[in-house]
Amino acid sequence: MPEKRKEVIIIGAGAAGMEAAGQLARADYKVTVFEKEPKTGGHVKDWYHLFPDSRDSGEVIEYLDKQLDHKNIILRTGTVVENIKKNDGTFVVRTSDGGEISSDAVIVATGFDLFRSERKEEYGYGIYDNVITSSDLEAMFRKNEIKRHDDRIPEKIGFVHCVGSRDEKVSNLYCSKLCCVTAVKQAMEVKKHIENARVFCFYMDMRMGGALYEELYKESQERFGINYIRGKVSEVSENINNKLVVKVEDTLAGRPLKMELDMLVLMAGMEMSESGLKLAGASGLKTGENRFFSPADHHFGSNKSKIKGVFYAGACTAPLNITETISHARAAVADVIDYFRNPKS
Repeated sequence: MPEKRKEVIIIGAGAAGMEAAGQLARADYKVTVFEKEPKTGGHVKDWYHLFPDSRDSGEVIEYLDKQLDHKNIILRTGTVVENIKKNDGTFVVRTSDGGEISSDAVIVATGFDLFRSERKEEYGYGIYDNVITSSDLEAMFRKNEIKRHDDRIPEKIGFVHCVGSRDEKVSNLYCSKLCCVTAVKQAMEVKKHIENARVFCFYMDMRMGGALYEELYKESQERFGINYIRGKVSEVSENINNKLVVKVEDTLAGRPLKMELDMLVLMAGMEMSESGLKLAGASGLKTGENRFFSPADHHFGSNKSKIKGVFYAGACTAPLNITETISHARAAVADVIDYFRNPKS
């Protein structure tokens, strides 16, 4: 009798989950993908152009959609996975609709949540209409209109780096890794939309650790005239003219600054997703000090959990860009296949 085909459950249909599903399906495994949202694509679908080459995010979504277009894949959207239980080498997944499904392995790809910027009250998000987040600005780019709440075109725009990252007060000591390059990309995009705009980036340290990131940073200054001020914003208020008043310490010049702006953009960092945290607690999966899933080994087991047969893919383990996320998903697939071939190793 031929051996029964192995089955894999993937939790999350963002970039990591979609890529992993496609790779496994083409290797002739049966795959069931659960996604808590009504649509697949995760955070990628919410972005306009991608760094470092201003690629339209729609091209990446089109690629990811094709990964799910396979006869070996069953997709269930709008379904939350509540827990994973291991029973004699088989995994049973329980869902929010009361259902249960079993598989031979599980890939957790629950991704990340953006930091809720209202938690940093000193920046005024949710208090002042013209304080927005990086995600809000991407929505404006998609509509091809960057406007204040009163419909005026902003002339002076500021970007605040490290909102919710490298911040002991919100218990996030880690760097979210992508905020700096996102700010650079968005600052340049603003100048493409509003040629005469004056744009300021308030940063702690410029961390441009990626292919072509440093070149992008240089281009933003030389071609677009973006102003970079090293200093942490301490307070944001609003004056009688509905201008935002930003107080910041310029640490390079060694003096305090007070600046009026028309719009302020908060570069929200990445946190472990709420759904991922709940799944970890319910399933006995370990998280690290940064609250992301903790891998079996940071050097040669980043896709493996402490439970044999449960694997991680993508930004549920740490802040990752899209390229890294897809590579991490492919590595998770390789580990799953190796597990099937050598279950006792």
